[in-house]
Amino acid sequence: MAGGVPIIVLNQNTKRESGRKVQIGNIEAGKTVADIIRTCLGPRSMLKMLMDPMGGIVMTNDGNAILRELNVQHPAAKSMIEVARTQDEETGDGTKSVIILAGEVLAAAEQFIHQQMHPTIVIAAYRQALEDILDDLKNKVAVPVDINNKEEMMKIVKSCLGTKFISKWMDLACNIALEATSTVQVLDNDKKEIDIKRYAKVEKIPGGLLEDSKVLKGVMFNKDITHPKMRRRIENPRILLLDCNLEYKKGESVTNIEISKEEDFSKILKLEEEFIEKVCKEITALKPDLVITEKGVSDLAQHYLVKENISVIRRVRKSDNNRIARACGATIANRTDELKEEDIGTGCGLFEIQKIGDEYYTFLTECKNPKACTILLRGASKDILNEVERNLQDAMNVARNVMIDPFLVPGGGASEMAIAQALNERAKSITGVHQWPYRAISRALEVIPRTLIQNCGANPIRTLTAIRAKHAQANSSTWGIDGNTGNIVDMKVFGVWEPIAVKQQVFKTAIETAILLLRIDDIVSGVKKQGGGDAASAPPQGAQASEGPEQ
Repeated sequence: MAGGVPIIVLNQNTKRESGRKVQIGNIEAGKTVADIIRTCLGPRSMLKMLMDPMGGIVMTNDGNAILRELNVQHPAAKSMIEVARTQDEETGDGTKSVIILAGEVLAAAEQFIHQQMHPTIVIAAYRQALEDILDDLKNKVAVPVDINNKEEMMKIVKSCLGTKFISKWMDLACNIALEATSTVQVLDNDKKEIDIKRYAKVEKIPGGLLEDSKVLKGVMFNKDITHPKMRRRIENPRILLLDCNLEYKKGESVTNIEISKEEDFSKILKLEEEFIEKVCKEITALKPDLVITEKGVSDLAQHYLVKENISVIRRVRKSDNNRIARACGATIANRTDELKEEDIGTGCGLFEIQKIGDEYYTFLTECKNPKACTILLRGASKDILNEVERNLQDAMNVARNVMIDPFLVPGGGASEMAIAQALNERAKSITGVHQWPYRAISRALEVIPRTLIQNCGANPIRTLTAIRAKHAQANSSTWGIDGNTGNIVDMKVFGVWEPIAVKQQVFKTAIETAILLLRIDDIVSGVKKQGGGDAASAPPQGAQASEGPEQ
């Protein structure tokens, strides 16, 4: 109040919440999102059925796929969903663990907020705990793995797929994932590059049996030749890839031509024909058997190419063309007048077109050294194929993570329990108020084994107490939960392992997110006026303010 007159800083319509109320609200939002995902963890997981506004349905237990479809209002819940996306992009696995753990770490902070402890103290303890977790994970829990040992690699991929729909076809799925990942691996100056997204394409064709799914040593796509007289099967074809039109090029801008004599019209048509003939001659000079272009091919060009016994496929996707180039060693040319012999791809063993169902599919297989591949999935319905594809993506990501960072940690909640035990021991040496939030993290880590026990209907309290006692003994960091029965098993014997990259990312992302949400102490949602209408009825635009020094 200045001289008895109130000063209005914020707009009248602005809603503002601040202080402890916001922090408690954020914690509740985080817990709610975690509760949605909780029943999806482990081999006894439940599926979620989601309906989008268009009426389409998604049935899955993939954490990222579920959260992607959810429509949430609370800003803190939105950032939790972002966490699952980050995890999925970074490692492709562990999306459920990261959400459940982030929710639990937030819940652990709730009592300290109620006890009037300043959030920055909690955050400092959390940061310290995160450093210690990553240190212990690498030095105490992780074991190196031989990536050339196929049996070892199969075990790792199996532990990822055990919780998925595809687990009934486990061996087939593991072989597909490993074969696809090792095919697209490229060594570049001792640095491994495994780009699954771009070079391992999944083609889903409804019909047939799931057992018919396979990895093709090459590329397939849904296209047919442009002319019925062209060859549909060529062995050891010379392949030319183009990114240009094989038809007359229209003027860049609007072009008007005035014709006074009838002959002029035929001259213009002749020019167009000569242009196409020239282009075709430049192509036939290299004697290719197969021409694949991303653009169109005119009837006249087809005529010339059929004469030379060349098959043509047109309007291929850019991404497919890149894969063909990698698989058969061709270079994509942008102009026909610059074609050279080395642009031709000769690495492909067989080109053939097959009819599956009502559609024609082009197969370029038996490649000598393909650095790209296509996974052909068959199955009863689209929903099943979509779920199998999601499962396979996870499996390929697991194989990729192990190939890039060849260390493993025990699964089934064993590594979380081992680290919780190590943190508990460390907490004894921490003095002052920091030790309580530090201890809370070690308790929060137990949420993963606890959820596994709950999901298969065992007794959480009794089993957790027993597994704590196991981990309190020396050299017993591999004891975890059998997700099917809820019994305590040694993961060395049981054979469930996870790549260290996934676990590191889970811990980093979960704790960092909790820290971020705890630092928010003010939520201001301004209300926009819409076209001069009633401002109060307009939707609130959420905005969050964060305060407090970085620890």
